[in-house]
Amino acid sequence: MAAIVKLSITLLLLVLLSKDVCGCDLNNITIGTIRSGNEIQGKPEWNVVVVNNCDCPMQNLFLSCNDFQTTEPVDPSIFKPSGDNTCIVNNGSSIQPKDTVKFSYAWDPPFFLRPTSVVTSC
Repeated sequence: MAAIVKLSITLLLLVLLSKDVCGCDLNNITIGTIRSGNEIQGKPEWNVVVVNNCDCPMQNLFLSCNDFQTTEPVDPSIFKPSGDNTCIVNNGSSIQPKDTVKFSYAWDPPFFLRPTSVVTSC
């Protein structure tokens, strides 16, 4: 009987721990946008930092980017419009835990970028 209780407790702990580790979602993505102070073709430049705050890698991260435009070229492997008013980050490749993806663009006003979908790999 004691062995069954120990096994049950162990299984319960494993389930709780796995939910904690794999419980990442869009709320674990932080997006910071700050004005650089530079102007590109008369438009203010914005520096964007996307942070994976999850303890697991995340990939296929899409951000809302309604009618995204820029006078400053953005590396399409870092940030690229993909249709349906979304943009893909890091070409869909994995963003490791606590890693950042950075890019800059120039437009006025700045775009409101927020995560719309992501796949977590725990």
